[in-house]
Amino acid sequence: MSTGILTIDLDAMAANWRALDAMSAGQTAAVVKADGYGLGAARVARALHRAGARHFFVAVAEEGAELRETLGREAQIYVFSGHMAGDTDMIGDLDLVPMINSIDQMIRHVEALPDHPFGIQLDTGMNRLGMEPEEWEAVRDIALDLSPQLVMSHLACADDPDHPMNAQQLAAFRAMTEGLDCPRSLANTGGVLMGPDYHFELTRPGIGVYGGLPYADAAPVVTLDVPVIQCRDLAAGETVGYGNSFTAARDTRIATISAGYGDGLIRAMGPRLLALSGEAACPVAGRISMDLIGVDITDLDHDPKSLRLLGADQLIDDLADAAGTIGYEILTAMGARYVRRYIGG
Repeated sequence: MSTGILTIDLDAMAANWRALDAMSAGQTAAVVKADGYGLGAARVARALHRAGARHFFVAVAEEGAELRETLGREAQIYVFSGHMAGDTDMIGDLDLVPMINSIDQMIRHVEALPDHPFGIQLDTGMNRLGMEPEEWEAVRDIALDLSPQLVMSHLACADDPDHPMNAQQLAAFRAMTEGLDCPRSLANTGGVLMGPDYHFELTRPGIGVYGGLPYADAAPVVTLDVPVIQCRDLAAGETVGYGNSFTAARDTRIATISAGYGDGLIRAMGPRLLALSGEAACPVAGRISMDLIGVDITDLDHDPKSLRLLGADQLIDDLADAAGTIGYEILTAMGARYVRRYIGG
């Protein structure tokens, strides 16, 4: 086999969700957008459903349609993008709950599906999605007469609990939802960790379920092992890869592994990325290319058959730090060429 093996530990993922659920003051949903953060929405959602999740969030109606086929009619599926033009049949036929983001979406929803459930998304300062305070004030009484199932907003800086934006958004959300008798939701993973003031009736952890920061105590969920295609010896002074960016300072043994930026291992992480053989860490040699990476294995006492790029000793956020990005991007960029192997669940 010449492709990497991405192993997803569904039991670890379920344990992370249960731990976040235990921290939450009310009910706990699961965010499974972007194909379950790149890990396979169907397998992820089924495992989380078995763990006790009954509320799920996706980005767009098409993701909701696929999830409904996976979970059947019992689960509640919310769509962050709301009711977009062309979504009516999917929303109505598959019992999806659009999170209405604007007056235009409200009009579209009420005219097309007058008796169908919906939620409301409010903008408390992130300026991404949701009704702004003035817009919400204009439509609030009409919307509440139609009995929304959920009113939510989204925290912009929850990965930094000391950021003043958190308290600012909390105050805005409380002001905009005062007197409501329907469930409310504000907390993502970071919001769960900031405590019950942010929890309201429903929390929506995402990245923490999959083993990422800011949930530092999360169990690792993903392991990536990449096969070695070829090993070769370099004399001191020889170079590796595009642009001659690595020059051997000594006689060097190089392993070429079968992965690259076409598999989500972006070029920027190359100088800081390590490949693991057991407990031994081997540095990348030269640039990451589309399908191949050179690794300096000189200090190993053997030629490995594969090298590990993700696991308990190098987490998704370690790769993110190497690339100057965030764990979300690392997970969702994992390429389709990897063989996905699920354990547990």
